[in-house]
Amino acid sequence: MKKIGIIGCGWLGGHIAEKLSGHYEIFATTTTESKIEDLSAKGYHPTLVDFPDEDIAENIQEWEVASQLDAVIITVPFSGIRGVEVPMNGKAHNVLAFLGDYKGQLLMMSSTGVYPMIDKEFTEDDQPADDIPSEYGIKSRFPDVNILRLAGLMGDNRLLKNYNISNLDLLVNHIHYADICSVVEKMLDQQSKAKVYNVVAPVHPNKEEIINAQKSLPYSGERTSHGRTISPAKLISELNFEFQYPDPRYFHLTEATE
Repeated sequence: MKKIGIIGCGWLGGHIAEKLSGHYEIFATTTTESKIEDLSAKGYHPTLVDFPDEDIAENIQEWEVASQLDAVIITVPFSGIRGVEVPMNGKAHNVLAFLGDYKGQLLMMSSTGVYPMIDKEFTEDDQPADDIPSEYGIKSRFPDVNILRLAGLMGDNRLLKNYNISNLDLLVNHIHYADICSVVEKMLDQQSKAKVYNVVAPVHPNKEEIINAQKSLPYSGERTSHGRTISPAKLISELNFEFQYPDPRYFHLTEATE
């Protein structure tokens, strides 16, 4: 059985681990001591380690299992809230120290927040990874890293109706965690290298449409034809990927409907 390392086994990392656990031996990190027992109970091999944002930690040792791992998935964030670029050079340095001389496949979770807040449809070519500090910090050491630019993470209890939402007419760029897990699984199977993908549902309703759908209410407005949207066309084309949840209006349903 192949061995997978997941650096940052939080909400998203936990879903990825669950998706892969039947086919891979899971080695996961957590910053919370109380989660060690829970991860162990699931059959994972947990490591307690923290990666400070600003300070370069002198006590971080190379992950002792790194040389045994076939792939590593980094889910810890290297940018600020909603992907805003803020210096986290310390965190990148600390993660790199933890990976040491790792040689296997590497996947890094980034954010569609790397694209400017202007009315346009963005593709990966609009923002090369070399120009994004949070991505280049890892790529400079691991040129073959795969970078997944994730849209707003949704699914489970993460539904718009559960939050205090403003700007209801804005189009959304969202992604269901189940589709992220499927993208990761497919890239592992295909041994992808040095890919940059926008991982975002292809349908972009506005916030009010989504909330009404989640509350089983009708929507009588008209969807705007302009706004900031992120294109998943490259992902769909190169991976021949089909979204289980292509439309954020139906993220709350167990079986999504187009």
